[in-house]
Amino acid sequence: MFRFLEERFACAQACTECARSCAVRASLVDPDGTEQQELARRKGIMCAEVCDATCRVLSEENRQDEDGIRVQLEWCRTVCLETAHVFDAYPGAEEAAAACRACARACTTFLGTLR
Repeated sequence: MFRFLEERFACAQACTECARSCAVRASLVDPDGTEQQELARRKGIMCAEVCDATCRVLSEENRQDEDGIRVQLEWCRTVCLETAHVFDAYPGAEEAAAACRACARACTTFLGTLR
């Protein structure tokens, strides 16, 4: 039980950090830029929203079933990895890409406690 709670908290923290980093990164992209810049902006916004939602799910008092939590974590992990890949193409976005990867790892670790 202790490991479960510890991993859940670590995942929620990683999601919060990723949401913050992605929101900041998205705000720095020129909205009238190239198609690639627009992709980075949209991915950053989406990742911030998914991570924020995941953090909220993890913070709830077991009001959601384990299958629902698993789906949310898998969605978050996928979006984070996709966003990190997009951010890799931008100098200065290394911190945001690292936060995305850390969140994906935390989701993977927490998923392991659900099995």
